[in-house]
Amino acid sequence: MPMLSLLLRNLLFTILQPGIVVVLLPYLLLRGGDRNFFPDLWSPWHYVGAFVMILGFGILLRCILRFATEGKGTLSPLDPTKKLVVRGLYRYSRNPMYVGAMLALVGEAVFWQSLVLAIYAGVVFVAFNLFIIFHEEPRLKRDFGNEYELYSQKVRRWL
Repeated sequence: MPMLSLLLRNLLFTILQPGIVVVLLPYLLLRGGDRNFFPDLWSPWHYVGAFVMILGFGILLRCILRFATEGKGTLSPLDPTKKLVVRGLYRYSRNPMYVGAMLALVGEAVFWQSLVLAIYAGVVFVAFNLFIIFHEEPRLKRDFGNEYELYSQKVRRWL
C-alpha cells in the first residue's frame, strides 16, 4: 500500500507542478487567435519542436519515476524525497527534471513558432534558477548534509 500511495502522490504532483508550468500555462498563452494546434501539414520546425518537446517530457517522466523508486518521495517540496537521488540522469545534472521541463517548453515554442512561448520559457528558466538557488539547494544541504555537498562538487547544476 505505501508504494501505491507514493505513486498516487507522484501523479498528483506531476499534474500540479510540471503539468501547470509545461502544459496548462503554455496552452492558455496560445489559445487566443486562430492558431491551429495540430496542423495537417508539418514544416521542419514542427518536427524539430515535437522532437525536443517529447525529449523533454521523457526526461521529466524518467526523473519523476526515479524520485519515486529511489528517492522514496515526490518532485514536490511539500513531499520531498527521503534519499538523495544521484543515479541515472542525476549523474550528469543536479536538476535534470528542470532540464526536461525547459526542453519541453523550448520544443513547444519551436513547434508553435511562438515568441510568447519563447519569452515564457525564458521567464520560467529565471524562476527555476531562483527557486533552485534560494530554496532547493539550501534545503538539500540541510536535509542531506555532506552527501549533498560532495554530490554538488561532482555534478553541475545544469549540464
